[in-house]
Amino acid sequence: MLKSKKKIASVVLSLVMASGLLAACGGNNANSGGEAGGADAGGGDKKVTINMFTGSPEYTEAFNAYIAEYKKVKPNVTINLEIMQADYNTVLKSRIGAGSTPDVFQTTAGGDIDTFAEYSADLTNEPLAAAMTDTVKSAMTSSDGKVLGFPVKNNLMVMVYNKKLLEEAGITEVPKTLSQMEDAVAKLEAKGITPFANAYKEWWVWKHIFQNFINAAAEDAGITPKELVDKFIAGETTFADHPALNDNFFKFIDMTVQHGTDKPLERDSNAQVSDFALGKAAFMTGKGAWDEEAIKKITPDIQIGIAGYPVSEKAEQSKIVVGPDQALRINKDSAVAKETIEFFNWLYTSDYGKSWFSDVAKVIPPIKDAKMPELDMPKQMEEIVKTEPAGDLSVNYSLDTFHQKFGELMQAYIGGSKTKEQAIDEIQKAWIQFGSAQ
Repeated sequence: MLKSKKKIASVVLSLVMASGLLAACGGNNANSGGEAGGADAGGGDKKVTINMFTGSPEYTEAFNAYIAEYKKVKPNVTINLEIMQADYNTVLKSRIGAGSTPDVFQTTAGGDIDTFAEYSADLTNEPLAAAMTDTVKSAMTSSDGKVLGFPVKNNLMVMVYNKKLLEEAGITEVPKTLSQMEDAVAKLEAKGITPFANAYKEWWVWKHIFQNFINAAAEDAGITPKELVDKFIAGETTFADHPALNDNFFKFIDMTVQHGTDKPLERDSNAQVSDFALGKAAFMTGKGAWDEEAIKKITPDIQIGIAGYPVSEKAEQSKIVVGPDQALRINKDSAVAKETIEFFNWLYTSDYGKSWFSDVAKVIPPIKDAKMPELDMPKQMEEIVKTEPAGDLSVNYSLDTFHQKFGELMQAYIGGSKTKEQAIDEIQKAWIQFGSAQ
């Protein structure tokens, strides 16, 4: 464990607060909070320290805001917030394995609800579970029917585009088929506009793109996306059985690489957001509503649009994807589990909490009776789903151990160290090896 501890120390920036709260430090790593104490606080309540470990640096300021607000409600409770992105999954598993599970930690939803079930408090009968929308609660529920997590947000995963750049290229309709996308690429490049901003240095952006092709393949096969993923996990089907995966997915990825920003394996999420916000590319791949705030901090007046991915020659298969893909968990063996549950019950049910999602975090609320944030992407989502069905959040049917391997194999493919055939073969093997929580 010595090496793991050294690694953690090298990548986590720790900021400590005693009473009050430091401003968010930004970047990929942040830590705020206070020192643990045993003395009584005002009102006679024993001092409590909650250690919270997440992988969502984009919400550092928003998390700090609700921590500061809760300090007003419960002065005796101090929350230490530690945020990491690049090595989050590895470090979390290392800490759990060492018996140092944080009081609050983050995982993906869906299948990973079962993966971490033995470490997670049962929230089924808590007010926060009752506050969730039915769709959100379903994604937080284990195979034996227990609510074991709660999301920071409902999510929106889409292809993002710059309306002004499409207009300049004479593109009057956002492409919904692969051939329409090829035509759009030609028109953009004829005007000297780079079509795609990618973040292919990140392993996780790949799953956001791929799930759209999973949904199309499942529809073509006459089964649900979950049934298709289960078949891959069981080794009962292959890419060759599904043209949407074997052909269309790679055709789209090749297009984004050949007609995208330079050095795609060196462009991370922040670089991609900057590229897109500065008008260096017309489309942004692998992302979603969580990036709008960052984009508008760079270019406040940018005109953003959202669309489903062109996955085939069937326009109706191009769908936006909506749903919760991340979950916070409460360590059931934590010495402060009761106080931690009380904290998140407050966030999900108080007047402040209800407004926090839309007004502070500016995310699509995962709870009932909360308004949408004043942002373009959520507003457009509301209008789109009035007339078009949303696609399945099929990333939830595989585990992040698989998704990470999948992303690494796709990086090897576009980097030229693996052929398409080699990548497909290893993806199929990885699904069998890492695909199930059971």
